[in-house]
Amino acid sequence: MMDIESQEQSQAVSSIFKKTNRSVTLKFDEVFYKVALKKSGGFPCQKLTKLGPCQNGAKGEEKVILKGITGLVQPGEMLAMLGPSGSGKTTLLTALGGKLGGKLTGKITYNNKPYTNSMKRNTGFVTQDDVLYPHLTVTETLVFTALLRLPNTFTTQEKFSHAEAVLVQLGLTRCKNSIIGGPFMRGISGGERKRVSIGQELLINPSLLFLDEPTSGLDSTTAQRIVSAVSEQAKGGRTVVMTIHQPSSRLFYMFDKVLLLSEGNPLYFGKGSEVMDYFAGIGFEPSVPMNPADYLLDLANGVSSYNDPRDNQVIVKQTLVNAYKDNLATNLKAQIKVIDENVSTDKQFSRWAVSWWQQFTVLFRRGLKERKHQTFAGIKVAQVLIVALLTGLIWWKSDVAHLQDQIGLLFFYSGFWGFFPLMQAIFTFPQERRMLEKERSSGMYKLSSYFISRTLSDLPMDLVLPTTFVTITYWMGGLKRAAANFFFTLFVVLFNVLAAQGLGLAIGAMVLDQRNATTVVAVIMLSFQLVGGYYVQHVPCFIAWIKYISISQHTYKLLLGSQYTNDQTYPCSTSASGVCFVGDYPSIKMVGFNRQIVSAVALGIMVLFYRVIAYLALMRIGVVKKP
Repeated sequence: MMDIESQEQSQAVSSIFKKTNRSVTLKFDEVFYKVALKKSGGFPCQKLTKLGPCQNGAKGEEKVILKGITGLVQPGEMLAMLGPSGSGKTTLLTALGGKLGGKLTGKITYNNKPYTNSMKRNTGFVTQDDVLYPHLTVTETLVFTALLRLPNTFTTQEKFSHAEAVLVQLGLTRCKNSIIGGPFMRGISGGERKRVSIGQELLINPSLLFLDEPTSGLDSTTAQRIVSAVSEQAKGGRTVVMTIHQPSSRLFYMFDKVLLLSEGNPLYFGKGSEVMDYFAGIGFEPSVPMNPADYLLDLANGVSSYNDPRDNQVIVKQTLVNAYKDNLATNLKAQIKVIDENVSTDKQFSRWAVSWWQQFTVLFRRGLKERKHQTFAGIKVAQVLIVALLTGLIWWKSDVAHLQDQIGLLFFYSGFWGFFPLMQAIFTFPQERRMLEKERSSGMYKLSSYFISRTLSDLPMDLVLPTTFVTITYWMGGLKRAAANFFFTLFVVLFNVLAAQGLGLAIGAMVLDQRNATTVVAVIMLSFQLVGGYYVQHVPCFIAWIKYISISQHTYKLLLGSQYTNDQTYPCSTSASGVCFVGDYPSIKMVGFNRQIVSAVALGIMVLFYRVIAYLALMRIGVVKKP
């Protein structure tokens, strides 16, 4: 029974191929890639010319990473790019996948057409590091991917079926209900994580499949299974290109074609089965039987079986480069020209798989599932509850007779619920940067649908904790026992949370580095609090302008208005009558009760403005600047 079910699900995957696949021939001709040299310390040389000559090169000097790479991969073929670290494998793979900007020259075509945004829909790219949400299960990860990337020609039920079929095809049924996990959270194994990453790309039945070091960090048996699964995809009519560092001999003989690189130079391009004969024919033959991949890496490093260890490895590498130009380059260019005449060029691909609303709803649901564990983490809930109880006990039943204490509680509201959501929000986009880069570069969704769903999915959970905090401390702290005053106070605190959260999102999106973002946030919020009207009543005019953009100051003013009025009195010893007006209290007078609406509008503008800044800052993520 189980075998029948597995066969049916495998057939479902095959149906995707028949329904959406378009065979693609990948060609790359004389691909060069250059980067500008930088002075030690990471500063561009041209910026430091007044301080002395550049150590790593003169002004405008560049380093060539790829040095004229040419190749051809047709449907049904799997190309493996080999070479030592720093040889340019990943750079070339990224360029072929349409994800590399900068000074890239040469000609890369897909069925005789350049790479376009619509081609993203038919390209799968598996990065070396598996970028997955840790709290989602394997099934949820694939289902959400299917809902976002499969077109509307499939029903929702069919998308679920395809996700289930890929689970079976990649041998993930045993762990389908297990969470992905992370560095500090136990989940599935490394090999299973890699298969999930591959499965995400296979769901769309890509015409082109790129894999960067798919066997990195895996044992030989697991690596064998993964490459075998990828080989099956190539046999189904896909064009597969992968980088691989040091494959076993069993893996090596699965490759249809091999590209060997050394310091950006091509040393061989052709059939994997003919590579040893080629090098033997030009005088490089191993003295003992060995894994072809190991021998190729030796050659790429300038080490051959016959040369003396004292021989110059640079000479060996140059000999191999010259042999490639003399024996392979001309024939390869001629082969590409022949293919030019036969490749169809009338295939068109749509830009987005699903509508904006569908993207938003799927991302919203995924966000709720993933982040509910973070928002309601035990330590975070305990932190808020402990601080709430401690606050309530410290301000236990304070009254207007202790006016300084009461306004201290109100300013604490503005401070604590300014810092807490701000510190949470700054980590949002730095933590999701890699995921956003991965999904945006694949054309999975629009940035607007991601940003709005990300913002809205956080609201229900992010507002529960401050509501709980205010509910506990308000009644324990002896503030006005009236529903109107309570809800006014709660509304102001939540408004403060949204404004602070927006500032955190903006800083996080602009900086995209958690350590630097934390430093920036600390300086800004401390500045806001110092001019908030509680610590210093007479702020010098040349720096007093900060209060107009201070979240703390506007929140503090509104909180004062939620509890007091200008003509309200409190007991005091400085007046003959024994009472004074609250509006004349020094810590309140400088802030005042006037222009409450202005403060409310200012916070509202901040809520929107900071989020717009965050959105604009995120626009640069996942976008490849074409040369």
